[in-house]
Amino acid sequence: MQVLIDNWGSILRAFLETLELAGLSAVVCLIVGSLLAVMRVSPIPPLRLFGSGYVTIVRNTPLVLVFILVVHGLPELGLKGSFFTRAVIALSVYTAAFVCEVLRSGMLTIPAGQAEAARALGMTFGQNLRLVIMPQAVRAVLPPLTSVMIALLKNTAIAEAFGVAEATGKMDDLVRDHADAILPIFIAFAAGYMIITLGLSRIVAWYERRAAAS
Repeated sequence: MQVLIDNWGSILRAFLETLELAGLSAVVCLIVGSLLAVMRVSPIPPLRLFGSGYVTIVRNTPLVLVFILVVHGLPELGLKGSFFTRAVIALSVYTAAFVCEVLRSGMLTIPAGQAEAARALGMTFGQNLRLVIMPQAVRAVLPPLTSVMIALLKNTAIAEAFGVAEATGKMDDLVRDHADAILPIFIAFAAGYMIITLGLSRIVAWYERRAAAS
């Protein structure tokens, strides 16, 4: 336990790095995933084709390969940035495909009559999505969307291999330097991840109850 006490500050900073990486990636992938979901239900064939192709390709590509392509490929194209920025891009590109499918499934649960009624009132396709379809779809898919966000949090561990000093990277450093304290180190970091994921689940459950009551 003394190892954990002596390194408490650096462990906390590593978890904050993980939260920052996951938080920024979550914002980006939610935006991109929403746009892709709109493309997949769009009446414009090229948009539907692009959205479907993106999801099919990315969902069948290992995340490690996405990291390699982004981290090492972007500099070759002249797009340079920190390893942290490239890790955000890789996680966002990958997770957006799963967000898209979750949101699209939520859109498909909305009765077609609501969209027809909105069109009868003179709403455009964009207004229909923004005011009628999307708010209901998001509430319907909160549990699976939360699972995607939790998976995103755990996927941040891959960023360690590409130079990002997040929680898993710090854990590996401590294990290398203090091989006699492997068990408490593992337990401490597992507890840290569990606290974050359970906290996220609690927040979503509270929002679900509030949305249901309203």
